Amino acid sequence: MKNVSHFLMGLCFLLMGNVLMAQVNKPVNGIADSRNEAYAFTNATIFKDYQTKLENATLLVKKGKIVAVGNDVKIPAGYIKIDLSGKSIYPSFIDLHTQYGLPKPAGRGSFWSAKEQIESAKEGAYNANQAVKAEFSASEAFKVNKKQAEELRKAGIGAVLTFRADGVVRGTSTLVTLAEEEENDVMLKQRAGAHYAFDKGTSTQMYPVSIMGYVALLRQTYLDASWYQAGGNQEVKDLSLDAFIAQQSLPQFFDASDLLNVFRADKVANEFGVNYIIKGDGKEYQRIEALKKANTPLIVPVSYPEAYDVTDPYDAIHVSYAQMKDWELSPANLGMLEKAGIEFAITSADLKKPELLLENVRKAVKYGLSETAALKGLTYTPSKLLRAEDQLGSLNKGNVANFLIASGNIFEEGSTIHQNWVQGHNYELSPLVSHDYAGTYKVTVGEENYAMVLGGTPEKPTFQFQINDSTDLKTKGSLKEELITLNFAQDTTKEAKWVRLSGWVTEKGFKGEGQDVAGNWIKWEAMLAGEKKDDKKEDKKEEEETLALGEVIYPFNAYGQTVKKEAQTTIFQHATVWTNEAEGILEDTDVMVKDGKIVQVGKGLSAEGAVYVDATGKHLTSGIIDEHSHIALSAVNDVAVMSSMVRMEDAVDPDDVNIYRQLSGGVTAAQLLHGSANPVGGQSALIKLRWGKTADEMLIEGADGFIKFALGENVKRSSWASSIRYPRTRMGVEQVYRDGFTRAKAYAEEWAAYNALSKKEKKNTVAPRRDLQLEALVEIMTNKRFISCHSYVQSEINMLMKVAEDFDFRVNTFTHILEGYKVADKMKEHGVGASTFADWWAYKFEVYEAIPYNAALMTEQGVTTAINSDDAEMARRLNQEAAKTVKYGGMSEEEAWKMVTLNPAKLLHLDDHMGSIKVGKDADLVLWSANPLSIYAKAEKTIIDGVVYFDIEEDQKMRAQMKAEKARLTQEMKDAKKGGAKTRKASPMMRHHFHCDDL
Repeated sequence: MKNVSHFLMGLCFLLMGNVLMAQVNKPVNGIADSRNEAYAFTNATIFKDYQTKLENATLLVKKGKIVAVGNDVKIPAGYIKIDLSGKSIYPSFIDLHTQYGLPKPAGRGSFWSAKEQIESAKEGAYNANQAVKAEFSASEAFKVNKKQAEELRKAGIGAVLTFRADGVVRGTSTLVTLAEEEENDVMLKQRAGAHYAFDKGTSTQMYPVSIMGYVALLRQTYLDASWYQAGGNQEVKDLSLDAFIAQQSLPQFFDASDLLNVFRADKVANEFGVNYIIKGDGKEYQRIEALKKANTPLIVPVSYPEAYDVTDPYDAIHVSYAQMKDWELSPANLGMLEKAGIEFAITSADLKKPELLLENVRKAVKYGLSETAALKGLTYTPSKLLRAEDQLGSLNKGNVANFLIASGNIFEEGSTIHQNWVQGHNYELSPLVSHDYAGTYKVTVGEENYAMVLGGTPEKPTFQFQINDSTDLKTKGSLKEELITLNFAQDTTKEAKWVRLSGWVTEKGFKGEGQDVAGNWIKWEAMLAGEKKDDKKEDKKEEEETLALGEVIYPFNAYGQTVKKEAQTTIFQHATVWTNEAEGILEDTDVMVKDGKIVQVGKGLSAEGAVYVDATGKHLTSGIIDEHSHIALSAVNDVAVMSSMVRMEDAVDPDDVNIYRQLSGGVTAAQLLHGSANPVGGQSALIKLRWGKTADEMLIEGADGFIKFALGENVKRSSWASSIRYPRTRMGVEQVYRDGFTRAKAYAEEWAAYNALSKKEKKNTVAPRRDLQLEALVEIMTNKRFISCHSYVQSEINMLMKVAEDFDFRVNTFTHILEGYKVADKMKEHGVGASTFADWWAYKFEVYEAIPYNAALMTEQGVTTAINSDDAEMARRLNQEAAKTVKYGGMSEEEAWKMVTLNPAKLLHLDDHMGSIKVGKDADLVLWSANPLSIYAKAEKTIIDGVVYFDIEEDQKMRAQMKAEKARLTQEMKDAKKGGAKTRKASPMMRHHFHCDDL
């Protein structure tokens, strides 16, 4: 055994060196401490930075700074020498996402159980919205927290960026070390970054409450800041905007909280020319290609989901396909990001406790992350993103002396961090002087012989006494420095008495004295019989060989696919073709699609390389278009009376399985509407159901802008007794419209006057403040945005048409419009279309007079009429909803079919390239097994832009593949539990299907 006593003098000096350079102007009560605090760490393997490794090197540290590092460093006089032979030195880690040393925000804002708070309740000359808190400075609230600091240091972290997680605009963070000294001494950068999130935090103000509201508020804040800086500050004083403007030169950090928000934040960044550093959720692997295009640096947590306890098959039913795959693939996230060339920093955020950081990074290394990239993500990249490379992230001369002393390669299992030095201050995590005594020992206790297996690590050894070479006895023990204590049961019975031993390290093992079960003093000795087998390399090789992961699917949900589909040249042969054009229904006809377009309709068509589909006895139609849908959204309502500034495109969720379900019902496009909580709702998103694409890729290119208005019970809060929000009556709703359009008209005139100025005049004139709310209303008045209005009662329908005419525009569509049959002639005269239900009525008071003949009667009056779903389930069978108009009103089958295809295309201004089968239009087609109006008809293929997004035969194959994959993952989870992994109980997960009145 190696004698390690020559370390003791160096250790004493280390323990003495616990005083940092104090604040220079701080008064001294007593004798000033002027110790040199100079250390020379020799013979170590030093990682100067993530890509520079020095063997048998020396590190010099003096007064909290790096003085020198290298192989030929001369040690000046006065330095304390510490021999680190066999040890490794790394830069300490940096965490960019903490709330270290800051008070927690007091509760979360809510108005659900109280009267609405319309205006900000914050006193002072601050922003009109409480969720804009740019004036907050973490440096002013920061206090050293020894308990938190200790927890973070155990994880190998030496410095952190700390910010307050409160609000959409959160103010500035501060960069501090984790030394337990005065705040003045540990603060490296007072204002280190500016912070943002899609979360109102503690704000009790009504608006915003939704993802699209958070985006709108942030966009408006950027616009306000631009106006304010250009001269608007002469009109009004806003301390929040002053702070916001001042912090734009700092690194910009965005807490996205989930993957969809990463892309939403990046979209805002692109609009305003900002470079966000975005904190994700560890699921970035699910959209790697899109993230690569975004080209934004990420802060990535390593919090992996625990395996589910799937022992009970009924419990296992509750674990979704996506949850199972995420459990398996999450540890590979960082490796995939590295392979894609995406820049990232690693954070301990979201872990149950920070000290799990290194353990989970090691797991990421096993799953494909290189050790170089791991170290880079923990050290260099965080310092680079903070613009603090001259202080942290490496062991370069002049940097802060933040470094780790480890037993070896920190990314290998069993390696230990002994010390975390912060600003030249030693924080010991485990004894630096340690020896691995692991092995098999022959033990003589008095006259009895035993075997003992000493395992574990030097820091946490384990002990197991055995008799007869294989029978384990209950054993307890401890080994500290060179003293050992052992207790073991005399035999294997429950009543067995215990032998107690105490001893010390010898050259060949251990020896000492103890007491037998009778209390007699005895001597004992343990002689090393066999060294511990070094099987790390074999285990690693075996893991590399056996680590076979499932594939990433797009989208990451049930029915997602590993291969992204492409458009093909396809010829449908011998189909019954419903053209929706003058040609009507064509029998035994071919249709060719190429490059996403319909290129030929006729007979006997052929093309080189085409895919031929025998459609004999089947029906080919244009795709169903749902004029009123709330699927594929993360939220549906915000609560501002006039929410025209919010955009549903900011809430699109491309992973919603309802997209696939509706493809199976022949739906190819939909208008995603804001809900009906407000007289003026948000701007619509028109999408094609491109399953597997990103949110932006689903948006219909070049589509006109639409917006949701609403009338009736919902907007006047009929079911909310405590509400104080205006309007409270139907008459008040009209006044909201008139007031809004009057202000919008004045806004447009103000801008027109400014734009009419000469260049010279504009230089001396402050441009009007851009108002996203009013801009949308101006777009309506100038026929650039079109209204789809939730409506029921004829009096309100008449009212809105009159308001529109008074402001010289027209309502585009009345949706629901269940009393449309009463005013169909006036609707025709006004020029408005209708999108209604086939046969919904009596589900609330204002629809008591609805009738199933409504669609037919409006059509009879010349009103362009569509049938919509407003329901995720109903949209799967809109073909059958259209068929009801044949029964209720005697409409022809062709006209009935147009209710869900051509007519909604007309209402959405898409009929120039959708809604019918015509050469030159988009190849959005559905192949039906029978007449599409039949209850027996099934969509066999649903095609969008020439790409088959649903195929009934492929669907059956996917179901079988998912079943097999889920069975494999179930077994993996069972094996994980058997191997000692923590598991969590499965519980049902329900996705809420949004409707108009949901908040």
